Amino acid sequence: MGAIASLIITLLNIYSWLIIIYILMSWVPNSRESGFGQMLGRIVEPYLEPFRKIIPPLGMIDISPIVAIIALRLAERGVVEIFRMLV
Repeated sequence: MGAIASLIITLLNIYSWLIIIYILMSWVPNSRESGFGQMLGRIVEPYLEPFRKIIPPLGMIDISPIVAIIALRLAERGVVEIFRMLV
């Protein structure tokens, strides 16, 4: 695989971890209102918003971030396969 594919995969992995951190921050009171939480929200929320529109919360549990991470993993596999076909 090329350097471009490795870069894309690394960026997708970093973005997945940012989503996980953002999810965990919801368990700590007032952490999303901090400067770091607001910055992370500006990065992660635009990606999570379409999933939240499609997938309703189950009671108090929002499963849309899980589906969003799965979609990122599928995109990662797609990048790998595309670059594998090109080589």
